Amino acid sequence: MTTPEDQSPDPEPTKPAGSATPPYKDRIYRSPAALVGGVLLLAVAGWLGVDAVVVGEGRTPWLALALLLLVVPLVVAYTLRPAVYVNDDRLRVRNPFRVIVLPWGQVASLRSGFSNEVVTLSGEKYQLWALPVSLRARGRAARHESRAAARAARAAHGGGGAGAAGGVGLDGLGTGGAPAGPRRHESDRAMEEMRELRERRHDAEAAQGEVTVRWAYEVVGPAVAGAVLLGVLLGVG
Repeated sequence: MTTPEDQSPDPEPTKPAGSATPPYKDRIYRSPAALVGGVLLLAVAGWLGVDAVVVGEGRTPWLALALLLLVVPLVVAYTLRPAVYVNDDRLRVRNPFRVIVLPWGQVASLRSGFSNEVVTLSGEKYQLWALPVSLRARGRAARHESRAAARAARAAHGGGGAGAAGGVGLDGLGTGGAPAGPRRHESDRAMEEMRELRERRHDAEAAQGEVTVRWAYEVVGPAVAGAVLLGVLLGVG
């Protein structure tokens, strides 16, 4: 599940060149399930780690500190960190260990398969970690759409009963037996919104530029340090 937010924590919102209007805010897509899971994992790791540091003996406190230094950045990277920031000029993808900025003019397509990903004009592919795919939700949406289409067809041939008279049926049919639309997963709706925005803004002057990729050293550094410290402590023992 993903949620769009209207306010970006980005300290420098994008502003079109030559525009006198104030900078506009990004729309943000994140996974609430990942956020909740990350908070719970951090709480458990903190509780166990602090307990080991306070009451542990010998090398136990140092091992606990090394594990926290390794585990906490990884939990943050895979749960709290992923997000997709969208505005009229570009798509900014914050994955566990990288930040990719893609102007719409460089985006060739947004594809959904076993994962959601963006493909550049040069053929590079970047996975959207903040928009997980739910195959179960897709299956439910497909079945719902199939049932709605079948009911609409029966109504059109005079066999729809109450559905032909209008109103909303149990399968989500609108007035006159027209399907109200499939119940798509939030990530699929987010991908569709981004595809529409890409179509509108692909040739805009403000949406041109180069793709940039930055490694998240603030995540990689502590995790590597924790792994090295843990290896040293285990090796000494």
